Amino acid sequence: MGQGAIYLLTDRPDRSAALETLIKGIGRCEVVASGEDPAAGVSPQAIVSDLTLSRRESVSRLRAFVPRGKATEIPLVCLLRSTSDQDLRIARDLGATVCFPAYTAPHIVVQALIDQIAAVEPDPRVQPVVQGVSQATQVLTGLFDNVRDGGTVSLPQINAGLDPILSAVREGGLTRWLETVWTHDDATYQHCLLVAGVAAQFVLHLGFRTADREHFVRAALLHDVGKARIPREILNKPGRLTADEMTIMRTHPVIGYEILRDSQCDAATLGAVRHHHEMLDGSGYPDGLAGAEISDTVRLLTICDIYAALTERRSYKPPMPAREAMVILESMSGKLEMTLVQRFGDAMVAA
Repeated sequence: MGQGAIYLLTDRPDRSAALETLIKGIGRCEVVASGEDPAAGVSPQAIVSDLTLSRRESVSRLRAFVPRGKATEIPLVCLLRSTSDQDLRIARDLGATVCFPAYTAPHIVVQALIDQIAAVEPDPRVQPVVQGVSQATQVLTGLFDNVRDGGTVSLPQINAGLDPILSAVREGGLTRWLETVWTHDDATYQHCLLVAGVAAQFVLHLGFRTADREHFVRAALLHDVGKARIPREILNKPGRLTADEMTIMRTHPVIGYEILRDSQCDAATLGAVRHHHEMLDGSGYPDGLAGAEISDTVRLLTICDIYAALTERRSYKPPMPAREAMVILESMSGKLEMTLVQRFGDAMVAA
């Protein structure tokens, strides 16, 4: 995987042993425990920090370890004992390119590490993807922060993120888009970016006109905006939600609809945000729509949304293989339009 070493900085070498073993499977791994110095003359290809960043000495240690002026060139994966806003901010200030909770499975950390290293290699197909994900993330961050604080949606700001997504998927491919997005440490942003990328691939494959492509990708990017007002402890909970938590989570389509209704958003996008969990047999929510009551935009978006949810990478699970996700979609006859599911499958094969 190139020259140099992958440095694993840890203040708990015993618990980092499994991660060390997997890193050695992809390249040279240098473990640096507390009080130790890095290997002489060996430059870092990437850094994994398994340090308690709430401790000042750990912050100083990591800051001193990253070569001066190269913080943006070297992948830095931070495993956090706490994912509070303060700890995430500290990690980002130190140059972290991706953050995970400390309990994240080692194989997920290593896959993210591989993706991060690949992202800095001189592959012309990687750059548009990295830029597209970065720009789309900035749009989502601004959107969610504003809405979370009671603000409204700026459609021009959203529109600025559409062409980078379509260009990234068209030029770099959906696979690179997914691999880059899978490293995102915020589960909600990861899901929105996955849906947007999958939606872009779908409409590019279907040959939509430019305006229709952008319209559909905008609906995909906005579809979960209501989650900005769902408590974070529910959004970021590892594992299955309780019945009460699920009831709260299921309010997000209506919340998103109400947020967008005041932003002069078009009717089709409003419908997509409110109805992306509706099913053709009437078993969906929030309005129990069925059959012809469900628009074409919603039918397309629901397929993208389910596929993205199945193939997400979480700290507690790896992404489901694409073929397995398609089998589940194909089993949902009566709930999804099977003609569109087939066309969607063709689009994923062509990715």
